[in-house]
Amino acid sequence: MPASVAGAEGRTRTGVMGPYAVLRELDDEASGIPVPERRFIGRSADGDRTVLIGAPLPGADPARFLAEAETSRYLLGPWSSPAAEVAAPGDAPWHARPYVPALPLPAALTVHGGPLPERTVRALGTALVETLLIGHGQGLAHAGVSPAAVLLAADGPRLMCFGAVRAAAEDGTPRSGLPGLESGSLPPEQAGGGQPHPAGDVYALGATLAYAATGYTVPERDELPAALRAVVTACLSRDPAARPRPAELLDALSPAAAPPAPEAGAAAGPPRPATMPDAAGNPAGRAAALLGPGWLPGRIIAALARQSAELLAATLPAPPAPQD
Repeated sequence: MPASVAGAEGRTRTGVMGPYAVLRELDDEASGIPVPERRFIGRSADGDRTVLIGAPLPGADPARFLAEAETSRYLLGPWSSPAAEVAAPGDAPWHARPYVPALPLPAALTVHGGPLPERTVRALGTALVETLLIGHGQGLAHAGVSPAAVLLAADGPRLMCFGAVRAAAEDGTPRSGLPGLESGSLPPEQAGGGQPHPAGDVYALGATLAYAATGYTVPERDELPAALRAVVTACLSRDPAARPRPAELLDALSPAAAPPAPEAGAAAGPPRPATMPDAAGNPAGRAAALLGPGWLPGRIIAALARQSAELLAATLPAPPAPQD
């Protein structure tokens, strides 16, 4: 496999996880950003399916990990990345979903050479807010938003690592400093063991957007781009009640275009909502307008193309020789 696969774009890995042969790791430890789970790209034995595989960190509770993976299967929305397959009871824990060429957000900053452009951050934030709106509408708190939980694909982001906070430790157990949890993205009320809730997702979203815009989850206020300073700072309020609601974040990140004025003599119709529902009735849709050509910088697009080409050329590891 070419050397370009290493570093920010992943590392070679061999082995088997469930029914899949592991081709490579998705994450690079050199980024220094904690990842809530081990992630690999794998392929079925017949070569027909390529998947993204998640497995718990060493020392994690496999039962909690699998419980969160199972719950994630019910998540809706185009930018969520729920588990499609989960290990059978009694097997080593893993879950998988269909693969798309994607880079974890920390790797994307490395490939780009620094913080992402404002257009990219706004599109990313809008898509993540839409995902949280849908999940909160389902009665779920994501409890795992962080830079490493976000993958960037050509058609938009994918939000993974559902339930990472709950899987790391039960409610009432201090979580600050636990493996896999990025301290800057961990809402202060949950660091001491508080139950995850939607307002905590807003804090974690603010930290993730701060990272995308500056390279830090808790930057100084003046380090944030002026156009994003107010919305990110509001998300990072230590008081959950002072944080904006997701619907307010949509307006801040992607202001709705004003509807055209009616023609002279035409009857005025009912007021148009700022956020139009999608086909399933979810309050989503603005991200699609922001995720068109050019939403990702060229170096990231090139890295995605390399990843795709290299995986297409990868061969499955040889099966172990039969024992005499």
